[in-house]
This record gives sequence, C-alpha cells and structure tokens, in this order.
Amino acid sequence: MAAPADYMAPSGVCKGWVKITSMKLFFLAAAAAVALQAQAPNAPVSLISEIKQNYTSVKNNLTRAAEKMPEEFYSFKPSPDVRTFGEEVAHGADIQTMLCSMALNKPQQGTAAAKKTKAELIAALNESNALCDQAYAVLTDANANEARPFIRGQRSFAGVLDFNVGHHNETYGTMVPYMRMKGVVPPSSDNAGAGAAKGKAK
Repeated sequence: MAAPADYMAPSGVCKGWVKITSMKLFFLAAAAAVALQAQAPNAPVSLISEIKQNYTSVKNNLTRAAEKMPEEFYSFKPSPDVRTFGEEVAHGADIQTMLCSMALNKPQQGTAAAKKTKAELIAALNESNALCDQAYAVLTDANANEARPFIRGQRSFAGVLDFNVGHHNETYGTMVPYMRMKGVVPPSSDNAGAGAAKGKAK
C-alpha cells in the first residue's frame, strides 16, 4: 500500500528533530550564559557577606512591619499568654541592642520595653538598627573568629551577629500572624513594599 502524501520518512523526522533540538539548545545555552553573567557578583562570595545580607534583609522586614502596623493594633495579642505587637517590636529592639553591643565589646541593655507609643517604639528600634549597622560594618573575614562576650560565656564575633539574624527572623516570624489577623500584608509579602493593605493577602 502506498504511503500517504504527507508521510515523512523516519530519516526525515530524525533530521528535522535534530535541527530543531540543536536550535533550542543553542538559545538555551545563550540565555544561560547571559543569566550567569548578570548574576556574577562584584565581590567574592563569603559567609561574612551572606551574614551581612541576611541582616539587612530581616532588619528591613522587621522595621517596615513596625511601620506598617497601625498604632491601634500595637496593643493587640492573639492570645493572653503572649506579647502584644508593640511588645514584640520592643523585644526585637532590646535583644538587638544587647547582641550588637556585645559584638562591639561594649555590652549594654536596651530600653525599648519601657516605651509605649508606636513612635517611641519605632525610634527605639531604629536606634538598635543603627548600633547593629556599626557592628556588621566592621565584621570582616579577618576578625570574624575573635571572641566576644555572649549571654553565657563567649561566641565568635560572627557567631554573635549570626545569632542576631536568627533571633530577628524569629521575631519577625512571630509578628507576621499578628499583621495577617488585622488584615495588614507583611512587608515580605507586599511586593510593592509600601502601605498597609486589606483583603490582598498573597
């Protein structure tokens, strides 16, 4: 029986497939090369640079969370046995002050817990941010292993500041449900990065 007019011999199929696949691989390789070039860091990647990047990220999230939450909800707490939102802001600020002052070899205690208003608490948080900015700015590969006082005993300079990042992430993670319960989109989910939004949970 004669083959249909539109029938393509197996060899033709194979040649056509190889040609199309080769073109696809070429463009994929070109795209990958462009992407890698765009992602190439200006400075060598190191654990210290990553600690600093992580600090900047969580600092911005926590600070913006404090700014976005309306003051009327600073007294809100989802359960009687937990901190209010305002107390979480104060806790984040005071722990930061303690840890970053230890990292700078000048231990001190924060005073945010005594603040009451949103403006006062944000000011205290910003003060702790400024102190931590100093600590992270002087952290280098060369001094990362230097001993620093800690809550119990000692830790390395890098270890103290890495612990601060972890605690700040924990505090921010605690604040997120408070915001969701009040219809405020957390900073890490708001994309645009500005203003409180209701009914637009991501």
